[in-house]
Amino acid sequence: MSADRRSIVLFDLFGVIARHQRPGALEKMAALARVSPDAFTRAYWAHRPPYDAGRLTASAYWRDVLRTLSRPADADTVEELRLTDIDSWSRVDESMVSYVLGLRERARVALLSNIPADHADAFLAAQPWLNDLDHVAFSGRIGTAKPDPAAFQHCVVALRSAPADFLFVDDREENVRAAQAAGLSGHVFRGQGALAKVVDTWLPAL
Repeated sequence: MSADRRSIVLFDLFGVIARHQRPGALEKMAALARVSPDAFTRAYWAHRPPYDAGRLTASAYWRDVLRTLSRPADADTVEELRLTDIDSWSRVDESMVSYVLGLRERARVALLSNIPADHADAFLAAQPWLNDLDHVAFSGRIGTAKPDPAAFQHCVVALRSAPADFLFVDDREENVRAAQAAGLSGHVFRGQGALAKVVDTWLPAL
């Protein structure tokens, strides 16, 4: 790949390259906490934004969740919930991994994901292909999460580029709209085939 190539395809992780949360995971964690799945799900997501954005540690997040549920937050329960949660977000789409890595023949390729810092550490350890990308930005490490414009600005600065150099790919329209408002091109991911057509049109001819 030419070192001066400016085009950058910036990928979301979950729902694009990685699978969404493992089915039944929230029910499993609810059973560990000894509460109903509905109550657990509400508390789990209510406290998630500051955890994703690196403003809460894992232990603080889980203590807040359990406190909301009026459940004891002993160290063993917190750690069991933390590890179960990490495992629930650990699956990837191998076909998409291959596609993303193959794009590096034609453009720079980067990642911007809303993911807590401890999840990011586990994901990096399990998925060494991430080290082959041109930049990896995890919200829990950079201190800001999509759709905050600062998340996109982090990538622009880190890659020493301009917003117009980016095509951002995410499965959530809210995040794609935020990227477009920040000056990036955007595509709402609905499948690899449609994405490939958009990328082939967007990238300059070789």
